Amino acid sequence: MAGSVFGNIFKISTWGESHGEGLGVVIDGCPAGLPLCEEDIQEQLDRRKPGQSKFTTPRKEDDEVHILSGVFEGKTTGTPISLAVYNKTQRSADYSEIANYYRPGHADYTFDEKFGFRDYRGGGRSSGRETIGRVAAGAIAMKILKELGINITAYAKEIGGIGIDYDKFDIAERDNNAFNMPDKEAAEKVRAFAESKMSVGDSIGGVIECRVTGMMTGIGNPTFEKLDANLAKAIMSIGAVKGVEIGDGFSVTSSKGSINNDSFISENGQVLKQTNHSGGILGGISDGSSIILRAAIKPTPSISQPQKTVNTAGENIEIAISGRHDPVIVPRAVVVVESMAAITLTDLLMQNMTSRIEYLKNIYL
Repeated sequence: MAGSVFGNIFKISTWGESHGEGLGVVIDGCPAGLPLCEEDIQEQLDRRKPGQSKFTTPRKEDDEVHILSGVFEGKTTGTPISLAVYNKTQRSADYSEIANYYRPGHADYTFDEKFGFRDYRGGGRSSGRETIGRVAAGAIAMKILKELGINITAYAKEIGGIGIDYDKFDIAERDNNAFNMPDKEAAEKVRAFAESKMSVGDSIGGVIECRVTGMMTGIGNPTFEKLDANLAKAIMSIGAVKGVEIGDGFSVTSSKGSINNDSFISENGQVLKQTNHSGGILGGISDGSSIILRAAIKPTPSISQPQKTVNTAGENIEIAISGRHDPVIVPRAVVVVESMAAITLTDLLMQNMTSRIEYLKNIYL
């Protein structure tokens, strides 16, 4: 199976299945000398692990990371870093029934059509647990970015149609509620709505907003390797994502050039923008403003309500899915969005080192 590798210089390859022995990632291209320990990675993995509230899957996993290579005496060696997380509470019997039919909203049918075979235990490679490798690699990318003064913060902007009030925005509150929302009142409204949907066996989706601060200008390319194009691909590669916005996103369709254009000003010899409708990217290249992107997350497809489908014999049937599933994916996907953004930016920053001859001179002369 191709397609499990992402990046050009800072390159990651995820591996493993939801109900196999474990999952992980190999990171190639990480510079030597970066301080790194398992605690650095575990901090991020703990943000996505299951069983943290009644609004996530009750599957209990420690998601404990093990560094298998690429680190010596607390620092990266410049060689491939291999990270592994071993599954401990896989219950494959919960999924034996779905071997004979296709779950609506899942990759069961398309996987079968592509490979003529599928691992039906929790979706195999199509499972949300595949993101463990992304988050582990993202923790390393974020450490590299912090060395450069770049920070990435994501949060749930909207869940079930209930959005945050930016006048009440408090990023510290994000980690105090089950929904990763930086608005306490909005989180309480979502709690009530989510409980009402759970009581009838349904699920809800939402929007994750991600902000990158401290980004320098000149990162990205004007054609096929646009910064926004690469970010869009990275975020869209997350299983539950159905749409990506940069800056004002789809609202630009009802805007005007006189409003949407960000005017430039000069302050103390520095070029700045008065507004940031572009979301920090112009012509596929970072413009020095904060990068703002949003990801649309679909409702969890595994619901206990009756649904119509087809079995592998081609017969029409009705099913109600049982097992351990998130009634809302959004909260656990927040750190995944951060991670994919971090991996993308780290890779493009490394590629940018060859964009000017003076950059090479600074390194070698």
